[in-house]
Amino acid sequence: MEATRAAELDDLGRIVELAGAMRAELEPMKGGQLWARRERAADPLDVTYRALLDRDDARMVVGTVADVVIGFGVAVVEPLRDGGALGVLTDLFVEPGARGVGVGEAMTRDLVAFCDARRCVGVDALALPGHRATKNFFEGSGFTARALVMHRASGSGASGSGASGSGGAAGP
Repeated sequence: MEATRAAELDDLGRIVELAGAMRAELEPMKGGQLWARRERAADPLDVTYRALLDRDDARMVVGTVADVVIGFGVAVVEPLRDGGALGVLTDLFVEPGARGVGVGEAMTRDLVAFCDARRCVGVDALALPGHRATKNFFEGSGFTARALVMHRASGSGASGSGASGSGGAAGP
């Protein structure tokens, strides 16, 4: 049976492992190299994710099947210029072999509820261009596109390959 719960200090090792798997999945994709340079969690991951556990404006959850952690997600509340707030799902990942059983949906519901409780005007989540499974997942969870980020690599393309500016979630 799948479940979602708040992440705990004892989960950090597993979360770091899952974040590494997320990186390995996303970096080779279109836009993935720039995502890795701009949007992914900062190294060292254990320090970055540990700090989130203590923040009132962030929530980190784990998704489980039979009490085994197979996914994780992070939402942060970002202040807006008008004094409001926007929820942002910065990370959402489920092991590829465990997708499609409801863990991603359960984590998303939990994180959206966290943002709603903080009166966010909405919740953003990113999907790399061409990552249709993630796009379909978010659309099935009630998300719609509100912007498309266009990118042009400079010179030799040293900033990353292909179009980017979106990413951060892999196959929930």
